[in-house]
Amino acid sequence: MIFDSSDFTFKVPSVVARARRVLIKPTAGYPLPYPVTTSAEMLAAIISSIRRVSDADIILLEGTPEGAPTRPIYQALGYNFPRVLTLDVKDCIFVEVDNPLPKPFAVPTFWVPNVILSSDYLITVAPLKTHNGSGSFTIPNLLSLLPSSKYSNTPGGWDNLYGLGMDKVLADLYFTLPFDLGIIEAKQKFSVKEDPSKGDVEDYDKIFMGEPYDADREVAETLGLKIGYLELIKSAKIEQTQ
Repeated sequence: MIFDSSDFTFKVPSVVARARRVLIKPTAGYPLPYPVTTSAEMLAAIISSIRRVSDADIILLEGTPEGAPTRPIYQALGYNFPRVLTLDVKDCIFVEVDNPLPKPFAVPTFWVPNVILSSDYLITVAPLKTHNGSGSFTIPNLLSLLPSSKYSNTPGGWDNLYGLGMDKVLADLYFTLPFDLGIIEAKQKFSVKEDPSKGDVEDYDKIFMGEPYDADREVAETLGLKIGYLELIKSAKIEQTQ
């Protein structure tokens, strides 16, 4: 679904009313405001909508590739919400989760924070970011949930993942982490070339929302982008139905 951001009012899906724990994954790898990161205003809208229908525990979860603490980043971004727990991936307990695909593209198992598995509803929220003609939306946002202690400077770490082909890794991660909702905050379009914290910004006035694959696909189609991980996910979905 596509909304004009100026008219957008977030209404949480009705299934959240039955949730005991809701986990929100923002884009918050840098202490820099939107559109580099998810805006506090967007998170506030999501949280208040959840609170209108549920007393569920609400958790914000983010990590950094090298394990730098996220608390100072949360504070810099104004992520100070009452009755919301802000967690750092590196402080979680990790479990190894099997990729459910019969034939994984690249990664048969992932180490992930166990709080993800104990949550009833999962939301990934990302800015509209393009990178050298490709896109980084709600599914690539999940990559920073992988713990640095397992993937940084270790055998089979980040370099190995990138060597396997990041589109394949992202497709595998999509099927392994069953996020329910993806939101792309596209009030502005953020175009980067190399440094992910720097780029060109232009007004766009849109919000994209849906199941993460559907939301990312809709953005890609709207912008006329062909994105590798979306093509791989599509092929796996077709194979699953045969």
